[in-house]
Amino acid sequence: MYRDIPEDLRALIEPVVEAAGFELVDVRITRGRPPWLLRITIDTPLGDGRVSVDRCAEVSREVEVQLDAADAIASAYRLEVSSPGLDRVLAREKDFAAACGSEVRIETRRPLAGRRRFRGLLLGFDGGTAKLCVDGQEIGIPFAEVAKANAVYNFTPADFAGR
Repeated sequence: MYRDIPEDLRALIEPVVEAAGFELVDVRITRGRPPWLLRITIDTPLGDGRVSVDRCAEVSREVEVQLDAADAIASAYRLEVSSPGLDRVLAREKDFAAACGSEVRIETRRPLAGRRRFRGLLLGFDGGTAKLCVDGQEIGIPFAEVAKANAVYNFTPADFAGR
């Protein structure tokens, strides 16, 4: 989630992303045996996910220079910069608002109504609460309780037409 990005990393990464004309959506660090994985998700200001591979590579090079100059990662690391993709990450409140009417997967920080994983139609996002229709019932999930969320892309025959 955007709010969980360590402030020192955000301060190094976000200015580079913004200077390239994009918005920082999420940063995830997978620690373990080196090299660690640093995964950065960026998007256009319109939130349409139209970030080319070439632009991701440009941002990656600039971010890597900043991180290495500041010696910000305590281990050898592999850097990935990508757009949100088909199963776009919902990391900010504006991402939830834009996904209304879509199917989403949400994992919460702690159990709500006896469970932590939810999949359903995002009916709305208001007052910091995502309203989902899950198994025919409406449930509210406070944004503060969301640990991880993604839009669900449902493929149709039209996705494969003309190929």
